[in-house]
Amino acid sequence: MNMNDQRICLWLAPAFGVLLLLAFYIFPGFIPPSSPTMSADEVAAFYRNHVGQIRASMLIFNICGIMFIPFFMVIVVQMQRMANPSRAFAYSYLSAAASGATLFALADLAWLIAAFRPERDPQLLMLLNDLAWMAFITPVGFIIAQNFCLALGIYMDDQTKPVFPRWVGHFNLLTALLMTPGAFALMFMKGPLAWDGILAFWVRVGTYGLYIAVMFFVVRSALDRQARDQAQPQGATA
Repeated sequence: MNMNDQRICLWLAPAFGVLLLLAFYIFPGFIPPSSPTMSADEVAAFYRNHVGQIRASMLIFNICGIMFIPFFMVIVVQMQRMANPSRAFAYSYLSAAASGATLFALADLAWLIAAFRPERDPQLLMLLNDLAWMAFITPVGFIIAQNFCLALGIYMDDQTKPVFPRWVGHFNLLTALLMTPGAFALMFMKGPLAWDGILAFWVRVGTYGLYIAVMFFVVRSALDRQARDQAQPQGATA
């Protein structure tokens, strides 16, 4: 089996990840994150004073953000190699990944619309700003579903040489736990659970970045093992 397509999809992750880090740095609302306590006039001033940076960063997010989907699809392909009675976990992972990309696109679109006409009524700009932040921070259910399904698939993979080592399942459950506080950002204007708080923003963003990095090496290792197994003559012992 030719695995070039999986390797191409795998290496898209670090290539576009660098561009996403650039967009994260460019956007003036991330470092430090904008506060949900800002007034409508302060929000309007933010968009008027940073139009170019917002448009540039969101353009990069718009083009490059979806490019993590091929990476997640490699994980789906590898999940289909697991010794599970069905492919339910893999298909669930696929659906959750697609849902996450849609919600990320919604946040990106809301920021872009707000920056498209920064002369709008400040109340409308604040509404768009709230929508963008809520779509970016609070929808963590799809990530929890992804990680939960992958962890279950790993735990039920009883092959002599499982696709992913068991610790990857533990890592996915821990990642899901650390992402959960983001869901509570819709209830708080201040503190660690507000959208600019340590738990809802920094832990969430940092955990997701670490997850992508760790899973990149995990998946690369799985692909290398798959290639070695396919190259091994039939009937040969390990």
